[in-house]
Amino acid sequence: MVALAPSSRDTVMVDGTARLYRFPAGTPGGPPVLLVPSLINRWYVLDLRAGSSMVEGLTAAGLDVFCLDWGEPNDEDRYLEWDDVVARLSRTIRRVRREVGGEPIGVLGYCIGGTLSTIHTALEPESVSALVNLAGPIDFSEAGFLGHMTNPRWFDPEAIAGAGNMSAQQMQAGFVALRPTAPISKWVGFLDRLGDAERLEALQSLETWASDNIAFPAAAYVRYIKELYQDNRLIKGEHAVRGKKVDLSRITCPVMTVTTSRDVICPPPSALALNQRASSEDKRHVAIPGGHVGAVVGEKARTILFPALAKFFAETRSTVEA
Repeated sequence: MVALAPSSRDTVMVDGTARLYRFPAGTPGGPPVLLVPSLINRWYVLDLRAGSSMVEGLTAAGLDVFCLDWGEPNDEDRYLEWDDVVARLSRTIRRVRREVGGEPIGVLGYCIGGTLSTIHTALEPESVSALVNLAGPIDFSEAGFLGHMTNPRWFDPEAIAGAGNMSAQQMQAGFVALRPTAPISKWVGFLDRLGDAERLEALQSLETWASDNIAFPAAAYVRYIKELYQDNRLIKGEHAVRGKKVDLSRITCPVMTVTTSRDVICPPPSALALNQRASSEDKRHVAIPGGHVGAVVGEKARTILFPALAKFFAETRSTVEA
């Protein structure tokens, strides 16, 4: 059995169902970085297995790495609002800052975590020294097939979430619709890998993670779909959190957008809107071959993504200290 989430970690904060982890293999005093995974997937895709772990890559490069585990929402969390989700992320960032002496920190958000991290940075720009948006949608007019699926002409999020949290099965069905032949391809790939232990282990670990989805709190889901996917309020400057407009031009820290070449969940133009709207002088773009998940855990992640992230956070930490 493949060992998933192999990196040693300490829990430094508990907030409802959420946990904040710190990885002792990192370097105390090194550039502090908080990893913010998707709200609807298990956090350990960022620490999938030895040799395919962002945590491993960044700690080895001398960073002080933290990760937010959103946890699995309970039935009563159907009333958790989008504002509550953003507030939980903000509390997590404050706690990381306390752990490292109060300085601004680097933040990396993946998928929905990238959207949420961007929103937080626009609301509290003084708390973030550098922001990485890793395949997180910003301009939802460029959302591709998911944008088509959630078109208000045939998609009513309030009706769908009326019975409670969006279950993992419901969320998974939407992603399967993006690639209906994926299950067949998976088994063909499994047979192809039977004689290759390393590739078979990689496939098995990724399959375990992909089948381990979690629910989306109902109230937060409705707002996310209506205001971002259907109304595209974030890019229009009309999205508000806790009564405060989210103005992306308030982001002045260095930003890096990471896109993947075959991403059907977050097409590159959707993520790159951050670079267009932020006021930062230092704006970077890293394009990784592969899909939304494979580019984060595959060979290109080890050779391209992880070194680029480590370099970015080290350079921008030096800028803050200077």
